[in-house]
Amino acid sequence: MAIGFVLINTTPMREHDAHAELLKIKEIVELNALFGEHDFIAKVEANDFNAVGRVVVDKIRAIKGVIDTRTLIGVKF
Repeated sequence: MAIGFVLINTTPMREHDAHAELLKIKEIVELNALFGEHDFIAKVEANDFNAVGRVVVDKIRAIKGVIDTRTLIGVKF
């Protein structure tokens, strides 16, 4: 199991629409709105790190209103 934390930025006034679409992505197991530099942080769980990347590129970035993402790969000790 691979984990990624994705910081997501949206265009102004598209936050609610983007939030609704992000909730439809099954690999997002946690989604929180943020104040500050980023609009959301999403915890993504997938089979491997390549699958995390596909979720970010093919699903998250494809949402209308998402303008930028930054992915942090998580590890367990």
